[in-house]
Amino acid sequence: MAGGGNRSGEYVRKLPSQAVVETVAAAEGVPPAELRPPEYEPLHAVVDPQALDRLFADRSNGQPRPGGDVCFQFCGYDVTVDEAGSVTLEDGDPSGADDAG
Repeated sequence: MAGGGNRSGEYVRKLPSQAVVETVAAAEGVPPAELRPPEYEPLHAVVDPQALDRLFADRSNGQPRPGGDVCFQFCGYDVTVDEAGSVTLEDGDPSGADDAG
C-alpha cells in the first residue's frame, strides 16, 4: 500500500454534536462519557443535537451547504461550530446560565 500504515478510511468527519461533546470534555479534562448530569448539563438542554448535525450536513442532493457557523453556551463555554466542523471554545458564564434579564 502506498504510504504504508493502517490509514485506510481513517478520516471520518465527526458529527458536530459529537465534536462539541469531545471538545468540551477535553477542556474539562474528562472523558466524553463523563460529560453528563449531574456534574454537566446535557447538550440537548441548550441545542438540539440532531438539528446541529443537520445544519452542517450536505444537502439532500449531495451538495455542501454554504458556509456559516452557530454559537451557543454549553457547560460554561461559549461554543462556536463552523461549517468545517471545527469547534472553538471561549470561557463563558461559569454557571452556564444566561444572565439576560
